[in-house]
Amino acid sequence: MSSAPPTPHSSRRLPLAGVLRARRPSDIWFKPALSSVAAVAPPNLTLLALGRLDLAMYTMAGSMCALYAHNRPYAARARTLLRVVLGMVGGLAVALVTASLTRDAVVLVAVGALLAAAQKVLSDATRLGPPGNVVLTFITSAALFVPQTLGQVPGHLGLALVAGAWAWIVGMAPGLLRPHGPERRATAGALNAAAAYAATRGVGEGRTAARSAGYAAVQAAWQCLLSLPATGARATTRRALERLVIRAEVALAAPADADPERLRGWARDLRGTGPLPHTGNGPGGGGDDELLGLETELAARPRPLWRRLGPLAPIGLRTALGCALAGYASLALGIGRPYWALVTAAALYQANLTLTWSRTVQRVVGNIAGVLVFAALAPVAHLHQAFLVVFCLACGFGAEALISRNYWLGSVCVTPMALLISEFARYQDPAELITERVVDTLVGAVVGFLAAAAVTNRRTASRVEETLAAADRAREDAARLLARPAPGPAALDTARRALAAALTDLRVTADAAAGEWWQRSLPQERVVLAEQAGHRTLAATVRRRTADADQDQDMGTTTEDVRP
Repeated sequence: MSSAPPTPHSSRRLPLAGVLRARRPSDIWFKPALSSVAAVAPPNLTLLALGRLDLAMYTMAGSMCALYAHNRPYAARARTLLRVVLGMVGGLAVALVTASLTRDAVVLVAVGALLAAAQKVLSDATRLGPPGNVVLTFITSAALFVPQTLGQVPGHLGLALVAGAWAWIVGMAPGLLRPHGPERRATAGALNAAAAYAATRGVGEGRTAARSAGYAAVQAAWQCLLSLPATGARATTRRALERLVIRAEVALAAPADADPERLRGWARDLRGTGPLPHTGNGPGGGGDDELLGLETELAARPRPLWRRLGPLAPIGLRTALGCALAGYASLALGIGRPYWALVTAAALYQANLTLTWSRTVQRVVGNIAGVLVFAALAPVAHLHQAFLVVFCLACGFGAEALISRNYWLGSVCVTPMALLISEFARYQDPAELITERVVDTLVGAVVGFLAAAAVTNRRTASRVEETLAAADRAREDAARLLARPAPGPAALDTARRALAAALTDLRVTADAAAGEWWQRSLPQERVVLAEQAGHRTLAATVRRRTADADQDQDMGTTTEDVRP
């Protein structure tokens, strides 16, 4: 099969339309927003009462860990938050020790760039989720430029650890009221996404986007359920939610036979702490045979971390080069805070160059608007340090409340918060702060994006070929099972899920590669044909599963009829 013709580089355009458009807020936007306030307020207010607000940078390092892992079940959240706290304190330790050993700005920028690259690669490889590496890089880069002695380092790290422990408690506290909240929300998201696709009946202009969103939501739900224990009290809830996710899978594979309103009704029933909805009989229904083989499939060990790091090498190189050049450009201009340019560059890098461009525009617009907000707050904030703390808390809440709508809206609040934090040690000239922040934003954005354009991720094209081969193998495996007289429900369901996962991975990889520049042409035609064939096979597995379930039910009824 011939591949699609190459796309000439000259015909590519960096998008502007829609880059600043606001989306619907996240369903749980209030959780990180409230956690930000709950985690930051007690340490900062304590330091304010003690007259040591100059130490707030170290407690903020631990407190801001509360922004992570809000979409994970509580058992997994506990582990993730612990790793984030340890990672934050580890990066802070490197920064503080470096700052205590040298004041050479060239060395400090180099260390900051390397830390930023390591944080970016590890965040992506472990699928840490929002806010990703940016918060870690912000803290460690700022710490590099704070005067320090080796004797002060243990005490400052101790403050970060204490605040990090409090952030861990804040992140886990909602589990006392809704112990199954995250997995119920993930399952509801899969049901709603499947309902949106089922409403199209598999036809119309929006069907492809709705289908991709549906499979992505289903995969996210499976990943969420994977982290739940397979035994004990939570196992019953897990199995009930698994049945609902299977119903979402079935609706995606056969949208014409699905009932969107029923799917949405199940999703509504998952809100709160009420009883879990019962799916009834039939494919994806209440029978335990639907879950045969699922435990083994979900328990499969993920790829080792070192294997996940390899494909991210270009992203790491981009980050290191872009952050270093941005920091050095800021130094060359005589700016006193090169870490602002470094952090700006670190915040830009996304899965491909097109997304990086969008983030660049959003960052610049949000930061410039943010300095205007700071200009309005500064006169009041300088009246008393208490206003600094209160405004910092308000900006932290606003940032988390708005950032899911669009990154630039969150940046409008993040920027004044960062400027306010820089004044915790002493008040500074607002005009000077604003000028330096605007210059560093522009320097970091321009230099960071140029570095991204120079270091292209050519592995994305190879990755498309790999995911194409994986999708073809999954489709062939499912087709071989369909050719058997009696493939068995467990094997058929496992093959269906494997094919759905392969098609999701193919779409994500193809989208990422399509936004990358300066690489060989992509096999767009093969991707489309593989998706079409894969979805036809998925529909066939559902039809076969339905026929087998109906036959089993009829046989059971007949047995009951002839029983004396």
